[in-house]
Amino acid sequence: MTNQTRIDLLKQILIDLHHGASPESVQDLFNEHFTGVSALEISMMEHELMGSDTGITFEDVMKLCNVHANLFKGAIANVEVADSEQEGHPVFVFKQENLALRAALLRIRRLFDQFEKHDLDPEISAQMLQGLKRQFKLLSQFEYHYTRKEKLFFPIMERYGHDAPPRVMWGVDDDIRNLFKESQLLLNQYHLDGDDIGPIRQAFDQFASEFEEMIFKEESILLMILLETFSQDDWLAIANESDAYGYAIVHPTAKWIPKRQEFLEAATETEEGTENSSSQYQLDTPAGTISISFTPKMRETLVDTQQVQSFGHGYLSLEQANLLLNHLPLELSFVNKDDIFQYYNDSHPSDEMLFKRTPSQVGRHVELCHPPKIVEKVRTIIDLLRTGQRDEVPMWFKKDEATFIYVVYKAVRDQQGEFQGVLEYVQNIQPFFELENEVQRDISEE
Repeated sequence: MTNQTRIDLLKQILIDLHHGASPESVQDLFNEHFTGVSALEISMMEHELMGSDTGITFEDVMKLCNVHANLFKGAIANVEVADSEQEGHPVFVFKQENLALRAALLRIRRLFDQFEKHDLDPEISAQMLQGLKRQFKLLSQFEYHYTRKEKLFFPIMERYGHDAPPRVMWGVDDDIRNLFKESQLLLNQYHLDGDDIGPIRQAFDQFASEFEEMIFKEESILLMILLETFSQDDWLAIANESDAYGYAIVHPTAKWIPKRQEFLEAATETEEGTENSSSQYQLDTPAGTISISFTPKMRETLVDTQQVQSFGHGYLSLEQANLLLNHLPLELSFVNKDDIFQYYNDSHPSDEMLFKRTPSQVGRHVELCHPPKIVEKVRTIIDLLRTGQRDEVPMWFKKDEATFIYVVYKAVRDQQGEFQGVLEYVQNIQPFFELENEVQRDISEE
């Protein structure tokens, strides 16, 4: 059976599910034709489902995401990648987080079981209630896990053409977030005197069911796609940018440093002093050692960043312009006229940014940088600015007692008035509300 035939059959099975067939009725057909299904095939199948004339939308695929996952349980082919088992590798860290999150789920279930006993001493009940709240707070760190996945894994997947799984998974992630918020809100509103713990347990169980399904999808589908697709450089980029988004419960126990050797460097070791001449390189492969001949290219001359040139109403070097942008007390982002996220300044470390940005996001379509639930709002803002209905769109919200975020989306137009993109600038204006005097013109002591 060809790969395309397998994909077509998978598509037909899922179309039948969407049209009302029971999972049991298609399971036998699935088992008959598949002894192992690649996660890549699932990705291609979902992409074709949403891009074909079947009438199936992104929302449809998201609704039946659990049915799809259950269908593939036990049938998905494994991929062994040695790097992923090393401490500090993003996959290793990702799986360790899931283990810790599962453990938190188990502790919460045990607390609920004990709490539902009617003969508990009031003091013990009060202690257990505090224990539940602590475990919920610990479990809430799954937000770091999901955000890292969405901000670091998904952009690279999209570059390789796997745009359907990120859209579907991000939508389900948001549903899970909402379920958790609902159960946590009920817990925080609970009183020991007379309240029933049952509704909280029911809300939590609904969340936990979806949450555990997502763990299965992450480890049996998502990671399989990534391990089949991502290069070592992709994983290194993810490892280097992960600290900016944080971790769930556990942190990397070591920095992942893979064994690697630059091709040019290895060749130079073989042929020292033969710059720009033909070189021989010995490459060890499972089939044996092979020799490769190549002529290295001369490095291209970089732009002179110190060269001063006309710049606005004065003159600056490229280095000075970059320094000025990075020293502005604002987080700046630029989305070009083709809706591609093209630039952000380096005014704050990534882990301190109000709106976190990392290099993996650069070059990504702006809609893919946001959760599916707010994509329509993003489109509206850009359309208002592109068409000239608005020159800027301000927004603000209180994040916490120390952070009042003010953000402006501003149209960027050239001298002819042509739309060239959108500038976003973000700042914390809470300190402005805390100014003690209407005038301060003296040099204050720190």
